[in-house]
Amino acid sequence: MKFQDEKYLYISTLLAFILIPLGGLTTDIYIPSLPAMAEDLSVPVEKVQISLLLFMVSSGFSQLFIGIILDSFGRYRISIFALITFSLASFTIALAPQIDVIYLMRIVQGISVSLIIVGKRAFFVDMFKGEKLKHYTSLFSIVWATAPIVAPLIGGYLQVILGWQSNFYLLGILAIIILIFELQFTGESLRNFQVFKRNEILAIYRKMLGTPDFYLGLIIIGLSYSLLVIYGMISPFIIEKVYGFSPVVTGYSSLGSGIALMSGGIISKLLIRKGLFTKIVTTIILMLIIVLIMLAITSKFDGVLYLLGFTLTLHLISGFIFNNVYVYNLQRFTTNAGVASGLTGGGVYVVSSIVGYGLINLFEIKDIQTLTSVNALIISLLFIAILFFRKAVIKLSRITDHALNQQASFS
Repeated sequence: MKFQDEKYLYISTLLAFILIPLGGLTTDIYIPSLPAMAEDLSVPVEKVQISLLLFMVSSGFSQLFIGIILDSFGRYRISIFALITFSLASFTIALAPQIDVIYLMRIVQGISVSLIIVGKRAFFVDMFKGEKLKHYTSLFSIVWATAPIVAPLIGGYLQVILGWQSNFYLLGILAIIILIFELQFTGESLRNFQVFKRNEILAIYRKMLGTPDFYLGLIIIGLSYSLLVIYGMISPFIIEKVYGFSPVVTGYSSLGSGIALMSGGIISKLLIRKGLFTKIVTTIILMLIIVLIMLAITSKFDGVLYLLGFTLTLHLISGFIFNNVYVYNLQRFTTNAGVASGLTGGGVYVVSSIVGYGLINLFEIKDIQTLTSVNALIISLLFIAILFFRKAVIKLSRITDHALNQQASFS
């Protein structure tokens, strides 16, 4: 077996950081092309939107279980196989543009991407320790957020210049280039392979998913991210079909959405010393006020500036809530950090895609007024989830304090 060569560790680390945003890149790069795809394939826009849903659900569900597989069978060979598979799936979408083929290949892409990015996150844990590991892992969210910022902008220009197929050609070519570097410079980073024990694994999953503050945290981050998912799915049709702008404008609007999400995360890091519930309760109340103002104004006024102004503000605040609760969930089970990471990362995609696609089809979002109503519904659900989350964390704290007091009395 080919193990990671220390003299190429810097290059391997750089390649890992390049691959971590692959999921967001694969999701967002063709968002400006959704109307053109629907027209070219002669299908309703809802059928093209399903391709986004299939990728997110397959990627999300895969992440729930892939960590265990990678710990048992290694990272390197699986990553190489996944890159080859991802590249072939991307070229197939571009060369055989039929909606059913696209659906199947998007599922293949989702599973392949999960194998790649979960393995690359694990690479850092395998190869680095202490402060260096903390330094690299602290960059994950920033690197991950680059895809929603850059991808739609690239996709918008590709759509205008070369058409929607060029997005998938680019993904396939990018995967091949990285594959060549991976074969040359990387190797297996895992030294101690774990035995695959089904009963123990199932017990861990049952424990985590049965813990109220953990599963409520999954719901909160999923609902927070669903605001961006819904906007990503419907913004091309509102901006291009209702307001008459080009796909490039859609790309810039998604760029703004991604920057808002990243900014929310950065602000949450700056306020890291503040209490968790002081931060998220204050911000969810602020979100409710903003969406009520949005409901009042958009009932009388319309236009792309109103759409972007209110939407980006909500995405900034949702990014703040997302980052705070995401970090809480990752740290909730320190003895099973890998599984907690997989459940948290996969849970984001599963919850947000189901909520997003479900509401899009239930309300048929075709204008800013309907979008505002859907945003109000999600934020109301988010408010309720945060109240239950707060109650669960307080209960956990009391149980922990009681156990510590009993232990102190016995000693």
